[in-house]
This record gives sequence, C-alpha cells and structure tokens, in this order.
Amino acid sequence: MQAPSLSIIQSDVPAWQQMLSDLVTDPQELLALLGLDASQLPASAQAAGQFPLKVPRWFVSRIEQGNPHDPVLRQLWPLIDEETQAAGYVIDPLEESRFNPVPGLLHKYTSRVLLTAAPHCAVHCRYCFRRHFDYAGNAPSREDWRAAFDYIAADSRIGEVLLSGGDPLALSNRQLSWLLEQAEAIPHVTTVRIHTRMTIVLPQRIDAELSARLAASRLRVVLVSHCNHAQELSAESKASFKILAANSVTLLNQSVILTGVNDTSSVLIELSEALFGQGVLPYYLHLPDAVAGTAHFDVALDAAQGLVTTLQQRLPGYLVPRLVREEPGEKSKTRYA
Repeated sequence: MQAPSLSIIQSDVPAWQQMLSDLVTDPQELLALLGLDASQLPASAQAAGQFPLKVPRWFVSRIEQGNPHDPVLRQLWPLIDEETQAAGYVIDPLEESRFNPVPGLLHKYTSRVLLTAAPHCAVHCRYCFRRHFDYAGNAPSREDWRAAFDYIAADSRIGEVLLSGGDPLALSNRQLSWLLEQAEAIPHVTTVRIHTRMTIVLPQRIDAELSARLAASRLRVVLVSHCNHAQELSAESKASFKILAANSVTLLNQSVILTGVNDTSSVLIELSEALFGQGVLPYYLHLPDAVAGTAHFDVALDAAQGLVTTLQQRLPGYLVPRLVREEPGEKSKTRYA
C-alpha cells in the first residue's frame, strides 16, 4: 500500500504547529537566508552548543537582509561575546531554585505564582535569564501538576497564576486549556497572566480555538507580550492582538533594555508608539539579568534612567514603561522610574 503523502499526514495539524516544527537552527542557514557571510558575523560554536540557535522561519522576515548589526538579529545570534566570563554573571542570577517548592512552580511574590507551563520556546533569545534553567526538573506530567495546583489551592493569598516557561503558547490548545481548568477550579484565583513571545515571533499561534477558550474563562486574562524593538512588530502581530482584544484579553508588553538593540530614547519611543498602534500598552522595561553569557547586553542603571526620563518628557504617561530590575529574595521588582 502506498504511504500517505506528508500533506495528508499533517492535514489535521494546525498551521502554527507545523511552523513551530520547522525552525531555523543552523547558524549557516540563517546567514544564507539573510545574505550574510560568516566573516561578517562569526558565531560561537560553544554558545550555540550550550544554547542552540532557534528562530521560526516566518520571523526571519523581520530581520533586515544583509545587515549584520540588525537589532532583531542581535537578539538571536550566538556571538563570540557569550564566551566571556564576566564577574557577577552566573547561571541562576535570580536564585529561582530557592523559590521552586514543587516541580513546575515558582513562588517569589506573596500573591502570585509562576508555572513553567512549557519547557521550550519558539525562539531562543540570547539574553534569556532562564537559558540555564532546570527545565528537566520542571516539566511535570499531568499527574505531577497536581502537586503544583494543590500548593496553590492551599494558599488563599495566591490570586494570580502566571503561565510562563519556556513559552506557554508553545503548548497545544488542549494542554493549555487543561492548565486553565485547574486554575479556574481554585476559588481564590482570580487572574491568569500569560507571558509569551509567540504573538511576536509566531503570531499565527493566536487561533480561533485559543481565543475562544480565553474568552470563556471565568478568570481575568492578561497577556504580556515580550517585544524589544518596533521592527519585531508586523501586520500579523497586529491581527493577533486584535483577536485577543476582541476576546476580552488585557494586552501589555514588557521589554528588556539591551545594548545594540534598544538602548536609545528614539528606539524606545518608537517601540512604545508602535505597540500602542497595535493595541498594546507598555508595561515593564527590564534591566538585563546577570545571567552567564549575556554581559555584552548590559545597560548601566544611570543610562537606562536617563532614557526613561526622555521618554517621560516626550510621551504620555501611559506609554512610558516602568524601569525595573528583579532582585532575588525581594518581595517585588525594584522600580527605578
């Protein structure tokens, strides 16, 4: 009997899942797609081996052809700089292992917990503070998740559940819905917050089934997109945000301030205005975490504060993100503006 064609095999697989299974992971292929030569952008085999290149083919379109200094590419490319061992840059800068009482759950702040809903992302951001995280020990099965939800149910102070990872929208709609059901069953949980890059790097992920499920939740649903540069936004991301907003999802964005990406006031102003044009409010502007291999992204606190001062002078208050840093053991993020 003739084997079924690939198109038949994949006919019941959502388009976004097919796109998620076909990522660019070879640095040489990415260079070829962008019309770049290896001499223009030497890669670190060590960095790529430790934290592999990963980017959706669709998102490559957001990178300028032939530009080795492109701000989107800088966030994705495994630079030689990652091999530098900088003082104070460690594997677990936020000491998250201290706040991991059961697998899959982090409890840093009194009223909210974070679930590492998925151990993987659609894209590997080189500045990622969880690039060394123990995902193997924090990727529970459905049965194992019971301990996490029992933990939440036993603490009435917890009103908000954050779905993070990894990227929670890398999960299937079925698994994501199941996690929502568990949170919805706990009376004192009122809000679910989803942190994701998927609305930016693979906005096709926001399908009708997902949107309808979020709209049907008894919980207030907040989606925090992770976008660092206006160039990352697209007609497709705008469409995804429009669908989410139509289904009563509150839309926020958080950025990380990164040298060579968005460390000028003009770029940050353009980002805030572009986000607002897509129906999203700027929320946080994070100072980078001191994770090993990322020192080349660092922006000094006084420089970042100066940039935010300029934003305050040139933008309405609702478009100025809060400048913050996360300090291990503190009861909240530290705000600088």
